[in-house]
Amino acid sequence: VQLQASGGGLVQAGGSLRLSCAASGGIYSNTVIAWFRRAPGKEREFIARIKWREAKTAYADSVKGRFSISRDAAKNTVFLRMNSLKPEDTAVYYCATGSNFYRSDEAAFSSWGQGTQVTVSS
Repeated sequence: VQLQASGGGLVQAGGSLRLSCAASGGIYSNTVIAWFRRAPGKEREFIARIKWREAKTAYADSVKGRFSISRDAAKNTVFLRMNSLKPEDTAVYYCATGSNFYRSDEAAFSSWGQGTQVTVSS
């Protein structure tokens, strides 16, 4: 599977962005697509994931209620809608694919996109 993340940019605190992750090849009913992020000086962390077939979702506590993950099956694309953005959301955001919905560790995801930068100004 090849993944292409896009949609990052510069936004003021309180604003919104929508990231996209376009997948080519290898999307199956049990595929899980997740978003991670790496902030400056920090390790990459899990943000949200979605199971392809039934669009089941899960979120990190830090973004629950502000971020929403969804997918467009016809376009093989996963979206991450980010609302009420905070300066601490500044990071490079990555999408990745796996097959176990109940894992959020990086090792469970085998294919990664190149990342898209999100910068939130205060």
